[in-house]
Amino acid sequence: MGRYILEVAEVSFGKIVIDGRTFTEDIVISKGKIEFRKKSVSRMMKHEYGHTPLTVHENIPWDCGTLIVGTGMYGSLPVTDDVFKKAEQLGVKLVLKKTKDAAKSLNDPDTNFVLHITC
Repeated sequence: MGRYILEVAEVSFGKIVIDGRTFTEDIVISKGKIEFRKKSVSRMMKHEYGHTPLTVHENIPWDCGTLIVGTGMYGSLPVTDDVFKKAEQLGVKLVLKKTKDAAKSLNDPDTNFVLHITC
């Protein structure tokens, strides 16, 4: 398995710049590959949480030893219980951090990410 080196130039409210690419929406990083978080499948739960939560129905990159969820600049992203249960079932260590702190770990081996870009 190859190593992927990602360069983070900026992490601010509503924006993250990785390898010269600016992202203004939530992203998922799996083995160095960046794609947008498909949170539309979780929007139906927004009324319960006051925010669209991270649920197992999304494109979570489980193919890792550690999954770091960047919960936003203020740590506001809710993570549903089913995500914790799925991580345990798969033997994946689930770590929640504010997005700015999560971005510091982008080059950790065997680690994938879900990064909430705003609150």
